[in-house]
Amino acid sequence: MPSPGLSEIVTTTLRNRSKKLADNMLRNNGVMTRLNSRGNVKPFDGGRTIVQELEYANNSTYKRYSGYEVLNIQPSDVFTAAEFPIRQAAVAVSISGLEMLQNSGRERVIDLLESRIKNAEKTFMNGLSYDFYSDGSQTAQIGGLQFLVASAPSTGIVGGIDRATWAFWRNQVFAATATGGAAISAANAYSYMLQLYTQLVRQQDRPDLWLASDVAWRAYNESLHAIQRITSTDNDLAKAGFMNLKFMDSDVVLDGGFQGTTTDGSNWGPGGIGAVGGIPSAVNFYALNTDYIYWRPHKDRNMVPLDPDRFSVNQDAMVKLIGVAGNMTGSNMFLQGVMTV
Repeated sequence: MPSPGLSEIVTTTLRNRSKKLADNMLRNNGVMTRLNSRGNVKPFDGGRTIVQELEYANNSTYKRYSGYEVLNIQPSDVFTAAEFPIRQAAVAVSISGLEMLQNSGRERVIDLLESRIKNAEKTFMNGLSYDFYSDGSQTAQIGGLQFLVASAPSTGIVGGIDRATWAFWRNQVFAATATGGAAISAANAYSYMLQLYTQLVRQQDRPDLWLASDVAWRAYNESLHAIQRITSTDNDLAKAGFMNLKFMDSDVVLDGGFQGTTTDGSNWGPGGIGAVGGIPSAVNFYALNTDYIYWRPHKDRNMVPLDPDRFSVNQDAMVKLIGVAGNMTGSNMFLQGVMTV
């Protein structure tokens, strides 16, 4: 059986890298970068579900009056809460007894672990990036943007609230072909974005982040060819390495870009096939007001090594798991938008 000393090396190495993994995950795609900069990565302590408080109505006692007229003092039910399930994901880092013997020196073990941990970290980030855009339909998958900001927002139950019943919980949709009359292009991109944008403005509330597919990004970029000075280089997204333009005062980010698939056995998509992060093919843009979207990891399970060590009962090997538990949540879906193809 592997020695306790080597087990400690594995555990220590993983713990030393866990904060880096969490930080890198928050810089791995545009929406997580923005949520982090806005303070909307909010760990939760525990409980059966993740509870997200929200306002769903105005106070009904507003009344114009004159003199001694009786005022309305009835209690107003204006708050409720959405409940999101806790979802879990993990990646394993393993080392066999033979590999431990062959790499018996402390530095040699660390060198071996480094390559495997780096691979596990990349796998973890790619898997979560895929899930952040998902519709949550796979087993134990988080509810990503396709779930929260849906192309068919009048159906489905989000956070325990039925969108068919409650209109305040439905996001806005603009269909480029069906509503605009043609697929997105340099000739119509700005107009289409403006039509969606005007549905999402409520006084000072407005979208701060547009996540673009490669097709939509190219169309919008080409439409601005004569005024490229509107590119932004001094915000959180630019500093994290994302190319971004401006629309009004919001950032337009090419998030993902690569729209290929993976067939290497990773179970990100159905049957082991799925886009490696990035906007789904049926979407041109997500227009998000990130004041109302959150990433809610558990405070004790935010991409950290899981205790105790796992020793195989019928193999000479040790496995350490890197795990996360949490979900994406929202407190106002009405101010979120999606532009479909």
